[in-house]
Amino acid sequence: MVMDFAPLLRKGQPVCRLGLGTWALGGGNDWGPVSAQAAQDTVAAALQAGINWVDTAPVYANGEVETLLGRMLKGRRQEVLLATKCGIVVKNGRPDHDLRPDTIYAQCHASLRHLQTDYIDLYQIHWPDPHLPLEQALPALQRLKEQGKIRAIGLCNVHASQLHRACCAAAVDCVQNPLSLLKSKQAEVLAVCREQQIPFCAYGALGGGILSGKYHKPPNFRRCDARRYFYKYYFGVGFDGAQPAVERVREVAAQKKAPPSAVALAWVLAHAGVSGVLAGAKSPRQVAENVQAARLCLTEEEKEYLQAALPADPQQGA
Repeated sequence: MVMDFAPLLRKGQPVCRLGLGTWALGGGNDWGPVSAQAAQDTVAAALQAGINWVDTAPVYANGEVETLLGRMLKGRRQEVLLATKCGIVVKNGRPDHDLRPDTIYAQCHASLRHLQTDYIDLYQIHWPDPHLPLEQALPALQRLKEQGKIRAIGLCNVHASQLHRACCAAAVDCVQNPLSLLKSKQAEVLAVCREQQIPFCAYGALGGGILSGKYHKPPNFRRCDARRYFYKYYFGVGFDGAQPAVERVREVAAQKKAPPSAVALAWVLAHAGVSGVLAGAKSPRQVAENVQAARLCLTEEEKEYLQAALPADPQQGA
């Protein structure tokens, strides 16, 4: 399949605009059971399909996903833009913010070990720390960059004002924020990215999977599942509010003879200012469906039809 390429980093080489998000590969409480073999097969399928940008984080299954990627990319490290993150730690069994320099250094060194590499292509602050401004955390990432342990600095889940201040403290190479047919309010951040010439990467483009179109009634996920506490489209008013967009994605997918997930991803890829989009997967089949977005061209009428169903954004947090 022919993949579309674009620079994901401010001064980087072009990579596939569709990247592999790996949170779901950790399975467990967040995403339900995922066997080690299924996780390995999913990564292998993504690489085979031409995806050469992989995004992870140490908090995904407490480092197990990074360890998996380290094994899978052995001997292929130069083929992949590898992104991971810092700033979320587990305390008393719950994730918490911590962007103190010592924590950043410790997490970076642990990620390098898990990933079996001596450098990280894109090192990202996972979430702003309410107790420490970004501009005070960024010098630690700048030092890691000067040491050659990371090659680029990214920010995730930032507001426009935070991004403005951060750009005064360090060269920000990439921004990763949620963007989908269910969560589309990124105009201010995209404007700052254009002003500062920072590539914008979208995540959550499938709304945690709801835009795959396979859920016709609310599933009974456990309370600790990410599709209940993070992607709040699977129960109550969140599920009802998502249905107009889900139905329109299904309709366009039927017309295009494409999977609904590919339509939802193609809409994000066609969004002005978006350099790339991450898509999670738990099986080779899901990878095969997602990569079809790379060759799917939506007409202006189709994009407008999909966008007309945009709901008010539900609150989404971690």
